[in-house]
Amino acid sequence: MKNGRISYLKTFFTFIFIALLVLGTVVYLYPVKYSDIINKYSKKYNLRPELIYAIINTESGFDEKEVSPKGAKGLMQIMKDTADWAASKEYIEDYDYNNIFSPDLNIHIGCWYVSWLNEKFDNDSTLVLASYNAGNGNITKWLSNPEYSKDGKTLDKIPFKETENYVKKVTHAEKFYKYILKLPFVGNYD
Repeated sequence: MKNGRISYLKTFFTFIFIALLVLGTVVYLYPVKYSDIINKYSKKYNLRPELIYAIINTESGFDEKEVSPKGAKGLMQIMKDTADWAASKEYIEDYDYNNIFSPDLNIHIGCWYVSWLNEKFDNDSTLVLASYNAGNGNITKWLSNPEYSKDGKTLDKIPFKETENYVKKVTHAEKFYKYILKLPFVGNYD
């Protein structure tokens, strides 16, 4: 009887150890940072917070000082032209692109832009994410090309491999964040 109990305890603690290891790995790969800011602007622009976490994770890995080879900056990798345009449309007080590394400003502009893309592309996640990565001008061209879109409303093929991979990565990350954000111990641990 004693050996059965020891075997049961070994199995139980092995299971707990593996579960914690897996959970720790998932939380490491999909961190939850800047919760207050993400929640504030997700709510303001009627966005799913898990989408914004997924975009930030994919764009910058939550490195607020990230700069892409093309010059996109900050958590949501905002280009200067996009930031200037968004700030003028959204009337952001005291806007200065030199402050684009500020998580609040960066996420504010990024969320506004995602919201604008949602409106432009009728909440089609593939079009929104592809546009966030490749620019809405490219998406408009692709939709008018029968090689990429049979109906002119959805993409059947994304011609840029980088954009195709980006859409897959963000979509995948969003699924993880959907569950991670429901965990009781996940909160704002910036």
